[in-house]
Amino acid sequence: MANQTLDMCGFACPMPILKTKQALAKMNTDEVIEVTCTDKGSKKDFVAFCNQLGHKLLSQKDDGNKIIFNIQKN
Repeated sequence: MANQTLDMCGFACPMPILKTKQALAKMNTDEVIEVTCTDKGSKKDFVAFCNQLGHKLLSQKDDGNKIIFNIQKN
């Protein structure tokens, strides 16, 4: 269960990553944010983002034209 949700549908790179980074900065360690995107490039972007900053990508699933990410803050 996510502690926070972020709807980034309709936004292209880099906005989903930037807004997620801002949201995570305000969250506590081990809290989870659920981000919903429509930008197909966000799949590789969020993997790289989590690897680079040490956050844990808990899940990534396609839901029609949307992609839903669950990320745990490090």
